[in-house]
Amino acid sequence: MKCLCETNTICSLKVEGDVGADPIWCSICGANLNVDDLPVSRSLKIDLEKWSLQYGEWINWENDTLTSNGIELEHLHNSKGELLTKRLREEVGPDCPVTFSPAVSGKAYQDLFQE
Repeated sequence: MKCLCETNTICSLKVEGDVGADPIWCSICGANLNVDDLPVSRSLKIDLEKWSLQYGEWINWENDTLTSNGIELEHLHNSKGELLTKRLREEVGPDCPVTFSPAVSGKAYQDLFQE
């Protein structure tokens, strides 16, 4: 795998959901990385891709509002993300640190509309 870092070699990963992006990022340069390029099991790749497609289910995109159970959905999404991050850490090994960046948009929407 390659990124935009000066060394052009991935040495630190971040798991983070986003609309329309693969959920793996270089935690140094911020480049979005292709899940298929990860040196991990096919089952983990599939689970990461499924998880990323669920990003933002807590937002009603038509109305730009939080769904009625939005905070709970975001919490579930983050819990799954933490488990996937743990699996990724185990599969890539100790030479490549992996961090998780939880979704916070639900909280932002909640705060915005409570004012």
